[in-house]
Amino acid sequence: MEVHDNIVILDCGSQYTQLIARRIRELSVHSEILPWDSDAEEVLRRNPKGIVVSGGPRSCIEPDAPRLDERLLRSGIPLLGICYGMQMLAHQLGGRVERAGAAEYGRARVERASETSALLEGLPASLQVWMSHWDQVTGLPPGARAVAVSEGGALAGFEMGDGRIGALQFHPEVAHTEQGTEILRRFLFRICGCDPTWRLEDWIDRTVEEIREKVGAERVLCGLSGGVDSTVAAVLTARALGDQLQCLFVDNGLLRKDEADQVMDTYRVLDLSVHRVDAGGRFLGALAGVTDPEAKRKAIGWTFVEVFEDVAGGLGGAAWLLQGTLYPDVIESGHQGKGASVIKSHHNVGGLPEIMKMKVLEPLRDLFKDEVRQIGRLLGIPEVFVARQPFPGPGLAVRCLGEVVEPRLALLREADAIFREEIAAAGLYNQLWQAFCVLLPTRSVGVMGDVRTYAETAVLRAVESQDGMTADWARLPYDLLDRTARRICNEVPGINRVTLDITGKPPSTIEWE
Repeated sequence: MEVHDNIVILDCGSQYTQLIARRIRELSVHSEILPWDSDAEEVLRRNPKGIVVSGGPRSCIEPDAPRLDERLLRSGIPLLGICYGMQMLAHQLGGRVERAGAAEYGRARVERASETSALLEGLPASLQVWMSHWDQVTGLPPGARAVAVSEGGALAGFEMGDGRIGALQFHPEVAHTEQGTEILRRFLFRICGCDPTWRLEDWIDRTVEEIREKVGAERVLCGLSGGVDSTVAAVLTARALGDQLQCLFVDNGLLRKDEADQVMDTYRVLDLSVHRVDAGGRFLGALAGVTDPEAKRKAIGWTFVEVFEDVAGGLGGAAWLLQGTLYPDVIESGHQGKGASVIKSHHNVGGLPEIMKMKVLEPLRDLFKDEVRQIGRLLGIPEVFVARQPFPGPGLAVRCLGEVVEPRLALLREADAIFREEIAAAGLYNQLWQAFCVLLPTRSVGVMGDVRTYAETAVLRAVESQDGMTADWARLPYDLLDRTARRICNEVPGINRVTLDITGKPPSTIEWE
């Protein structure tokens, strides 16, 4: 099996950690993320050509703040500290870190401060960058030299000796930083000596072999949703196991308008054995009276597994449950080291019952959404699947705020269908990460045809993103929004108000629950 150069990213809690990993992979070098408190032996076992220390929300001068294992500092492996990572390195190497008089957030300018910098030499003398910090390095470690300063005169970068240890106060992984990709390129190829050999084609071949080795002669059951993740996971596993894979499409009663029939029609073009189960009543029963978002996700997770296990026996039995879990699912479910924050449980990660009898197979769990789309195309999956916007595993249950009952789901389906129809007619579908409606558990007074109404409220949500880890709200044309709002109020009895969600991620998540 071919071995690729590897970069380990030690996560100190930054919202941009996943973005660092993606940027490195885009440069054809494999990267993986470990918690900051990983034992040095665990890090070194990954044979890293370099280590990146991410940003984070803490202050490195706090007694219990994240620290780098001293053995890694002495290992000779190139290190790059970003934001908090710079402060951590400065502090541990004998420099001085203090709380600044004012924070630096957002766009800023930095000036190169040295003609000899492994990271910055040859780049423009002045760069626009992205900052996100309060503490600052006020004293260089012994033997270090400044390589960049901010427009306010604060230290924005330093390097030690031959440049094998470098640090930046700004974020090169963020698109707002000019030459950010070039800076990462220099770290990977000039400092770490990596070879750009990470290719998704190789990943497919390697993963097919790993699936065969792990599963052996046992049978696998896959819950297909119609989305890109489960579809790619199924086609990949079918390539590895053939008829050992049985696919199950569960109509959970939480899908969008006409979606169940459309999905089954589309799956006929793929060489997959798919069995459909109508279980809407079972899921709605499990959700009766449930309004808490986490409780919804867990109830759906339990019910999915119960359905899978009930059906598996009739399909010849299965030892494995195949899921399309992705890297962001794992991270958001808080599976990355002690102290990690659980943003929300995912029905295919945090919501699975511990007593589940089947073993879980998750071949995509280390990949980002854009990588999964690329793999889908390499596997020959039609674009109708590959380009499909993400749809949450719990379906409309997490877009129907409050209690999930069929009459409210019917309102949401109709409103959502109108919004997506207008998005498609405007030619914007493939430009958006997601576009959907949310139904609020709030009624308001309206007037229609000179008659007072007291009806539900729909929210339009459309975002642009690269990987779902961060997102910006989409600036949709006013005429599109106007048509959508008028159509929903006119064509969906029971909704008399339409609002627009204009928050990004962060501070919000893309889904409301």
